[in-house]
Amino acid sequence: MLRSYLIVCFSLCFLLVSAQDTITLEGIWKDGTYAHNRVPGFTFMEDGKHYTKRVDDSVVKYDLTTGEKVETLWDGQSYKGKAGFDGKFATYEFVNNEQYILITDNIKSIYRHSFKADYFIYDRTLDKLARVYKDPVQYATISPSGEHMAFVYENDLYVKTMASGGVVRITTDGKKNLIINGAADWVYEEEFAFEKAFFWNTDGSSLAYMRFDESAVKEFTMTMHYDQMYPQYETFKYPKVGETNATVTTHIYNLASEKTVQVDLAADPEMYTPRLKWTQDPSELCVFYMNRHQNRLNLFIANRKNGKVKKLMEETNQYYIDITDNLTFLEDGKHFIWTSEQSGFNHIYLYDMKGKLVKPLTSGDYDVLSFLGMDKVNGDIYYQAADISPQQKHVYRLNIDSGKKTPMTDFKGTNYTQFSSTYDYYVNTNSTFESAPTYKVYDRDRNVVRIIEDNASVASIQQAHNTVSAEFFDFTTDYGVTLNGYMIKPQNFDPNQEYPVFMYLYGGPGSQQVVDSWKGSYYWWFQMLAAQGYVVACVDNRGTGSRGEEFKKMTYQQLGKYETEDQIAAAKYLGELPFTDGSRIGIFGWSYGGYMSSLCLLKGNDVFKSAIAVAPVTNWKWYDTIYTERYMRTYVENKEGYDENSPIHFADRLKGNYLLVHGMADDNVHFQHTAEMAAALIKANKQFDTYFYPNRNHGIYGDNARLHLWTKMTNFILEKI
Repeated sequence: MLRSYLIVCFSLCFLLVSAQDTITLEGIWKDGTYAHNRVPGFTFMEDGKHYTKRVDDSVVKYDLTTGEKVETLWDGQSYKGKAGFDGKFATYEFVNNEQYILITDNIKSIYRHSFKADYFIYDRTLDKLARVYKDPVQYATISPSGEHMAFVYENDLYVKTMASGGVVRITTDGKKNLIINGAADWVYEEEFAFEKAFFWNTDGSSLAYMRFDESAVKEFTMTMHYDQMYPQYETFKYPKVGETNATVTTHIYNLASEKTVQVDLAADPEMYTPRLKWTQDPSELCVFYMNRHQNRLNLFIANRKNGKVKKLMEETNQYYIDITDNLTFLEDGKHFIWTSEQSGFNHIYLYDMKGKLVKPLTSGDYDVLSFLGMDKVNGDIYYQAADISPQQKHVYRLNIDSGKKTPMTDFKGTNYTQFSSTYDYYVNTNSTFESAPTYKVYDRDRNVVRIIEDNASVASIQQAHNTVSAEFFDFTTDYGVTLNGYMIKPQNFDPNQEYPVFMYLYGGPGSQQVVDSWKGSYYWWFQMLAAQGYVVACVDNRGTGSRGEEFKKMTYQQLGKYETEDQIAAAKYLGELPFTDGSRIGIFGWSYGGYMSSLCLLKGNDVFKSAIAVAPVTNWKWYDTIYTERYMRTYVENKEGYDENSPIHFADRLKGNYLLVHGMADDNVHFQHTAEMAAALIKANKQFDTYFYPNRNHGIYGDNARLHLWTKMTNFILEKI
């Protein structure tokens, strides 16, 4: 006890004496002292040589090769007071061959990703601004022909004629917490990663949309505190493990006939429709149709006139299938591109429109991470892959006919590329663990055209603070598994001293933290801890990504088991290094990482001294259907897998120091998880620390929440590890 007290006093005194020379929490989480310069995503124009961005209240056109301003395409202040527009806007996009600019303002969040907003449409040809609808709506989208616009209002789908301004209400049964037309429900939005659930066909003559019948889905209520006499309650549909999902059906509205047909697939809450995508033929809609276990996926082609379907292809997997947007129908109308893990690694394949495999486009013992697009003129596809190592991410061009593969990036670390509309130019973002992102423009022959941002100022700050380089390493566990990690040693490292260890993790399926990339605010916090004499380390356990399907999916039906074994093994490995103190190891994680840090402290109570868990899952029974059942099936099917890997069942094993944190308005991992965990700890008579954040969601931010939280966590580390 005395030793710990002296360590804390010394650490706090060091902070006070050296305040001018040390990294501060205020600088990281409030003042932005160490923030790097960001270059937002480029809005490329169709000529492939220019891009636009918002400058104050204007949309400005720039030359991609020089960065010089060309002209102001739209000045919002010039239209202030027209059509109810106040002169300011949040976002914009060009549509219909850049004839229109679609403007959004007054964005109001619905869930974590969905929103409604005031939409305005500016016709560049007529120099006319019009409000899309009298009230805020969702996802206003202009048809490819430019003749119509669709949007969702109060759970119903509407179509507006651009020329006349006339509005037709396509559906009439929309009602909150009952029926949704054209927008995703909570669980689809969160786990299948889309919000807008309507889609124009290629000529704008038809509109496909999903209808969510939530009537049988159970509700969840969050309590909100807004300095009023009584709290407010937010209630929404949230299907938990084994409970009833929304019944999702697919419909096609024909604008000419003003009639709607339902796609001929069973209206079954045990089935999912995770994607809709029109083919190049405007009469054919591709519908993804997946079983609840998510290990069998059918692609059906639906006829827009009668809703009849025919199977395009089927994919099955002994574990589960990850849903992506990597389906591209080629303009020849005869082929499509698809990504799959059928070889044991994620790769790109070419199929014909009968569902027959033509050939694999990529192959090898590595994962393709992202399909970035296709140059239709030259027949080239672009993708990101971890082919050099799991820690390195590079971008490639591949010609479909010849198979010629060309690297588009030469720098080590992580590369992500945005291509101009014609693929004549691209902007590559490169970063490493030690270097903040650099943004460079290249031509299609990989020549550097110009440097947009090199973040040289960040390097100067690093030098001023004497930051420590990370060391990547690997080791083999007693289970015979090789794991990858990185560590940051303390400043003025002395190999003859023994330092405490602070571990950070996430660890969820397909995720990856041990990547040679810039970590932003976490980088500076880790450096701050290293300056305080901690070895900071991170290890990717089994179940994480970029190492093939077997490594990622071997945690199937046992989430937490192998991940915890690996993190305990990592802690033992780190604790046995000659310069570490194996009795002082702590671990921190958020969300799935909070779940993992909790399990590690409880099941590894002889290894870990302390753990911080922010927004943790504490029992998989209380999480949503799509995510949990993808990896665990239902509780009825896999009771042992649930019970043996949920922290709440091991509260009596707590020996070390535990900090439990949660946002009380977390619509994703409900505060219920932490409340029940606290109840279990109290029942077991275990002391713990807890922080809760009213009205904060899964991210816990706003009104100094981040600074407040990191102050607590940092003090906890200094005192308890």
